[in-house]
Amino acid sequence: MGLFSFLDRMPVAQDCRLCGMASMRTLCAGCDADIPRLTMIRCAICALPTPSGALCGRCLADVPAFDTTCAALEYAFPATRLIQAFKYAGAVGLSGTLADFLAAAVRATPERAPDLLLPMPLARERLAERGFNQALEIARLLGRRMDIAVQARAAVRVRHGPPQADLPLPERRRNVRGAYAARRRFDGLDVAVVDDVMTTGASLDALAAVLKQAGAARVRNWVVARTL
Repeated sequence: MGLFSFLDRMPVAQDCRLCGMASMRTLCAGCDADIPRLTMIRCAICALPTPSGALCGRCLADVPAFDTTCAALEYAFPATRLIQAFKYAGAVGLSGTLADFLAAAVRATPERAPDLLLPMPLARERLAERGFNQALEIARLLGRRMDIAVQARAAVRVRHGPPQADLPLPERRRNVRGAYAARRRFDGLDVAVVDDVMTTGASLDALAAVLKQAGAARVRNWVVARTL
């Protein structure tokens, strides 16, 4: 092996995205250990913590259209810094790290693989403003890591509205009512919807309802982080 071939295969030193220390990976070992990973003791439908992993009262009283939620991280510091840099500061290179967190969480569950991955659609106005769909970037890498097909255009957001994060909790469900449409049938399919952050679940619930109306047998949420 020549010198240049050897050098090409060597890991390249970089600074940890959180603390700035020299690291061979996006996060140094210390910062990686500080990432708030979620435990398995939570509601299977919405991923909120519950005693002994039982279904939460909200999901029992008002069953959402989606069937399960797998969330890798709690949306808390320092995970918030990574996600916000990725989503709002154009740090698209962090999609690989976020996809790795999500892939590890999904592999820890006993569920079989879904038939396809569907990134949460972004309105055209938001896409033009941001320049990319963060859910699609994560879904593409997750699909490669887990050998699952990604259907980027199988559903679309047809109505633009204020960002969910800017709205009081009671208004979020109304804001996404009628916001999504399916562009194909999903008859009998098990679909995993990929997104970066789940807060109230209103957007995911609205999309899941549309997918079920288009024939999906099962809809699950695969999200990087869950607001608790």
